[in-house]
Amino acid sequence: MTKTYARILGTGSFLPERHLTNADLAKRVNTNNEWIVERTGIRERRLSENGTAAMAAEAAQQALADAEISAEELDLVIAATSTPDYAFPGVACQVQAAIGANRAFCFDLAAACSGFLYALSTAAAYIESGMARKILVIGADAMSKITNWEDRGTCILFGDGAGAAVLTAASTGLMAFDLGTSGRDGGSLTCPFGTEPEELPYIHMDGRRVFQFAVRTVPETIRRVLAEASWEKDEVRYYFLHQANARILASVARTLQIPEKKMPMNIAYCGNTSAASIPILLDEWNRAERISPGDKLVLAGFGAGLTWGAAALEW
Repeated sequence: MTKTYARILGTGSFLPERHLTNADLAKRVNTNNEWIVERTGIRERRLSENGTAAMAAEAAQQALADAEISAEELDLVIAATSTPDYAFPGVACQVQAAIGANRAFCFDLAAACSGFLYALSTAAAYIESGMARKILVIGADAMSKITNWEDRGTCILFGDGAGAAVLTAASTGLMAFDLGTSGRDGGSLTCPFGTEPEELPYIHMDGRRVFQFAVRTVPETIRRVLAEASWEKDEVRYYFLHQANARILASVARTLQIPEKKMPMNIAYCGNTSAASIPILLDEWNRAERISPGDKLVLAGFGAGLTWGAAALEW
């Protein structure tokens, strides 16, 4: 009996129009363009005027158009986000209403910057089990809502955006996953609700610990997912990694001995868009026709929790 996999049928993305450059940040905190670029690779980021759900709906519409299906055909909508507009209703429910996916059931998933990978694995499980046939998976975050613009260590990193993918049942597609969590390290990257008087609902990060975690864990998860898929690293055309920091990506490439040309980057003009970063990058490459049917791709990232994950994807 032929195994059923979840295949990406179409992609979409959305970046807000408002640009925030390094020069703009230098007017608010003690920094400059050269310092930020050297340490992160970021030159600008985008800020949303309308919140997370509006960005998610725009990316969703693009993904549906690319997949050439209607919203009514969707069985499920999953939104990976750490920055919903409301405690409830969830972003996925808001997207359902905005795009008219009236048959779909919907829920949000929170795994920070690993969220899109966790959502992909969840969607794949629904499809492989036969519980759903067509699923919309969204990664969307308005990180500007939880960024302290007076904290030089974090405000230089984050931006807003959304990316989406439509998945369907097929004979190939998402071939393997590797997911994990180190809850004992969770305190190195947090954002409180701000319910206590002394709390502010901003990102708090131990940058050194998070960097060390990323450069150790991302190569490990990529190795495991390659082994699970029975792929050699040289078979992979592109490695789409979470766009957190250009130095992290360069370190991963060196550790795995992967040419940096196989590791696309858009962090220079997007910043770290959390759960949105991988699907935005994937959509850019898809629309530029840089990916061909049958290409082997690896998606990988890490995030608060601390969480990590990787997926082996045959396009």
